[in-house]
Amino acid sequence: MQRTTHRPRLLTRPGVVALAAAVALTAGACAKSEDDASKDTQSPAAAGAEQKVVTPKPGSKTCAIDAYGAEKLDLKNATVGFSQSEKEANPFRIAETQSIKDEAKKRGVKLLTANAQSQFSKQISDVQDLLAKGADLLVIAPLNSDGWDPVLQAAAAKKVPIVTIDRKINATACKDYVSFIASDFVEQGKRAADQMIEATGGKGEVAILLGSAGNNVTTERTKGFKERIAEKAPELKVVFEQTGDFAREKGQQVTEQLIQSKPGIKGIYAENDEMGLGAVAALKGAGKKAGDVKIVTVDGTRNAVQGIVDGWISGVIESNPRFGPLAFQTLDTFTKGEEVPQDVIIQDSAYDADNAKSEIGKAY
Repeated sequence: MQRTTHRPRLLTRPGVVALAAAVALTAGACAKSEDDASKDTQSPAAAGAEQKVVTPKPGSKTCAIDAYGAEKLDLKNATVGFSQSEKEANPFRIAETQSIKDEAKKRGVKLLTANAQSQFSKQISDVQDLLAKGADLLVIAPLNSDGWDPVLQAAAAKKVPIVTIDRKINATACKDYVSFIASDFVEQGKRAADQMIEATGGKGEVAILLGSAGNNVTTERTKGFKERIAEKAPELKVVFEQTGDFAREKGQQVTEQLIQSKPGIKGIYAENDEMGLGAVAALKGAGKKAGDVKIVTVDGTRNAVQGIVDGWISGVIESNPRFGPLAFQTLDTFTKGEEVPQDVIIQDSAYDADNAKSEIGKAY
C-alpha cells in the first residue's frame, strides 16, 4: 500500500478508542457450511466468536472525513452497498455476507448487495452498479488486489467512502479508500508454520496448497509460513507448491497429484480450510489413515475443526469472517467526522487437539 501524505494522528483519540471498544462487544453471525447448506436459518455467533481488534501501535495512521474529502452523514439514513467477491459455496463467504446483512438489519440501514461469482470483471461492474443505484458508502470484499482504478475513480467523483474487508486493494489509504479491515495474514502463516513444526517434529517434506493468485492473502500467508519454517525448522523442507484456488475440489485434485509425485510427504499446509478438507478427501481416497499426513489450515470452519477432533487435521488458524459489526462501526465513526485506523487488524484464535472439541461452537 502506498503511503498517504496526510498527517498521521495518534490512535488514542476518542473516535478510534470507541470504535475498538464497540466492536469488541458486538457479535456477528455464524454460518452454515457446505455440508449443511440445506438449513435455511442462521444462528447467532457463539459467545467469544466475534471479531476483536488488535490494539493499534502508537503513531499508526488514521483517516478522517476532512482529509478524505467526503461529507458527514448519518449512517441510519444512508444506503450502504456491499460487494461480495466469491460464490457463496465457501463457508467463509457465507458467514461474511450474512454478518454484513445481520448488522445492517440490526442498525436499520438500507443495504444493497451484489455477488461477483468469482469473476473480477463482474465485481467491477457490480460496484459501479451499486454506485448508480445510490450507494452512499461501500463495503468491498475484493477478489483481486489490482485493477480497481475504475471503481476508485467513480467513487471519488461521487465522494463515496470505501471500506475494504478481508483482502487489500493496491491503492492509497485515506485517498482511494478509508480503511482496510482484515487479519494479519503474514502472522497467520507463521502460526500455521508453528503448528506444522509441532505436528511433524520439525523434520521432513511438506507441501503448500496455495490460495488463488493475484491477492495479498495468498502472498502473505505463504510468506509467513516460509519465513517461520526457515527460522525455526530448517530441516522441514517445502518441496511442493501448487494453487488450489481456495476451493475444496481443486484442493482434492492437487493433493491427489501430490501423493503420487511425493509419496513420502509428511505435511500439507492448506491456505484455507476448503483446500484442507479437499486434501483430507484425497488422502482418504488413497487409503491413508488419519494422521499419516499432517494437515494445517487457515479459516476456522466447523468442518475443519471437526477434522481436528476426528484426527485428520492437526491444527487450524482462525480467520474470522464476521466483519459486519466492525465494518459498520468503522463507517459510523468515520461519517460522524471522527478518526478511524487506516488498517484495522483482527485478533484471530486457533484450534488444535487440545481445544477443538470444546471450542467448536465458535467455528462457523
